[in-house]
Amino acid sequence: MIHARKIPVWGWLLLALWAALAGCASGERYRALEIDAYSVGDLRSEETDALNDQIFSAAQLNADPSEYLLGAGDLMQVTVFESDKLNTTVRISSRGFVTLPLLGQMSVQGLTAREAEIEIEKAYKARYLQDPHVSIFVQEHFSQRVTLMGQFKNPGTFDMTTKMRLMDVMALGGGLTEQAGRTAQIRRIGSSTDSPNTVLVDLDRMIREGHSELNIEINGGDVVFVPEAGVYFVDGAVRKPGSYSISRSTNIFEALAQAGGLRPYADKNTVILVRHLGNGERKVLELDLKEQAVQETQIRDRDVLLVKASAMGKAMSGFRFTLGFPGVAGFGYQDPEVN
Repeated sequence: MIHARKIPVWGWLLLALWAALAGCASGERYRALEIDAYSVGDLRSEETDALNDQIFSAAQLNADPSEYLLGAGDLMQVTVFESDKLNTTVRISSRGFVTLPLLGQMSVQGLTAREAEIEIEKAYKARYLQDPHVSIFVQEHFSQRVTLMGQFKNPGTFDMTTKMRLMDVMALGGGLTEQAGRTAQIRRIGSSTDSPNTVLVDLDRMIREGHSELNIEINGGDVVFVPEAGVYFVDGAVRKPGSYSISRSTNIFEALAQAGGLRPYADKNTVILVRHLGNGERKVLELDLKEQAVQETQIRDRDVLLVKASAMGKAMSGFRFTLGFPGVAGFGYQDPEVN
């Protein structure tokens, strides 16, 4: 600390004015980032709420009994109105077959109750009855289930009592959490070798942009996994250093705002970007923050942003000015990074 010394009144007034102007200039320079920090910080929650609203509004969760999916283990009551002798209660075998009077074995795996009624009517009409009418009532439903894992509000295993699409089962899971990424992985159980075992769906394109073809049908036994968003790190002369999730497209400007904005003593001209390349390799880039293209550079998973402190900025931020007796002023310096 530099000891206080006597200086003219006009001298310490000038010093006070200089310190005030320096602080104002620094504060104004970064005010935009600080304001954006609040909006970007709330953006993840708002975006997730908006996505969930669209999921719930599009989901069809009210099951029609005629649309129940049939599968192994289900117990169904088959009624043929033209002949009581053809009525039966039968359980679907592990291979998806039922044995019916006169018809023998029939496959009903993956059919809805209504589709099975039509197939049985066709079979009886072809050989035994002129105009049969068949009704199926599912007494016990065990077969069709979907498992939701990852960033769902209510992950778990759910019964699929009817045909469902991706947005329907996402609604079963209560929608997405704030940490959810924007890709869903649908893992098909027992897929043939001719088709992929895992289907990837871009949730932003499906929900935000209305690509309904991505709202694919979910099969019994499927596992739907929504991973956590990617993570990046911000350190150095920012207000809130730490790790942050990439739940949407995030650029360098938004990443700095998410970290609370720059501190007054930060080097406003450059930022260090450390990018993970895989296999333990990393690339270190020094970027010019004044360039628009740099500000709009997209953040990737495991990126590290390091904001350096400028010598002049630290000197200005660490300057301390105090007033004592009339005509006496004290001034000194404290490292702002120690606070």
